[in-house]
Amino acid sequence: MAGLRAIVPTAILFACASLTPASSQDVSAYPDKPVRLVIPLAPGGPSDILGRSVAHKLGEMFGQAFYAENRPGAGGSLGASAVARADPDGYTMLLIGQSTYTINASLYANLPFDPRKDMTVVTALAEAPQMIVVHPSLPVKNLQEFIAYAKERPGKLSFASGGIGTGPHLSMELLMDMTGIKMVHVPYKGTGPALNDIVAGRVEAMMVNLIAGMPMVKSGRLRVLAVSRAKRSPALPDVPSIAEQGVAGYDIGGPHLIMVPALTPRPIVDKLNVALTRILDMPDVREKLAFEGAEVVGNSPDDAQARMLADIERWAPVIKRLNLRAN
Repeated sequence: MAGLRAIVPTAILFACASLTPASSQDVSAYPDKPVRLVIPLAPGGPSDILGRSVAHKLGEMFGQAFYAENRPGAGGSLGASAVARADPDGYTMLLIGQSTYTINASLYANLPFDPRKDMTVVTALAEAPQMIVVHPSLPVKNLQEFIAYAKERPGKLSFASGGIGTGPHLSMELLMDMTGIKMVHVPYKGTGPALNDIVAGRVEAMMVNLIAGMPMVKSGRLRVLAVSRAKRSPALPDVPSIAEQGVAGYDIGGPHLIMVPALTPRPIVDKLNVALTRILDMPDVREKLAFEGAEVVGNSPDDAQARMLADIERWAPVIKRLNLRAN
């Protein structure tokens, strides 16, 4: 019996060790197979542009394949749901705009996961304001002229977005609510297709992230009227903010997040955080982000998670007040 008593605890300890999410040896070897980075919107938008760049840099840093996979649908919640339900082993990641993720938490009544509990933020990458752009044929030069033009034509103008519930969609809804203008929302399966149609003149206006919209503005294919943050963007110093142009209190921003399933072992989360922070410190990355109008964030997992949860609570009453709901 004494021998049995000595054997049983050892066996129990061995069994318990086998249930540990990841040992230090496992983490040191991570990643030892390809890693999937899910981008829950169509190609061509700011998430896609940033995600592919990050995946390439991670692949170079780890000497392992990090590949981007577009999974558009339901305003980004389809791809987010797929990652939330994936194995929490660090081999499935999500890149998503914080505003898109946090808006979906209240916009969709029946998400197949809990946005507050089932996902963990690794870090916030970079933050770029949104901007209101219009087709150059529209006879307006600034936001005040646009508001007046829209008020004279209630329900006659249309605005594009990358999907119902995305950050730019809700940002435009909030602007309409604060100014009393009425426009028709035309959702697309991603920012890229939406930009194609506004450039073609099929819709008149759009709220778009600077990262995605700057090339069209610089080439003259779109006219920018205002930026969404309370202060001007260093990338567009001559463009006043929405608040500066008479919509007091309007201040909308939000970084892009790298997220993983909530039960992903913390050592893996920390390893990814260190790698991503180093990438964001690379001169070529910082220069590229600055050129596109984005500012580097690169915060800790705990800080990024806290900001994400606070943003969910910020948008919830807005969505309720506007009586918005997506199926």
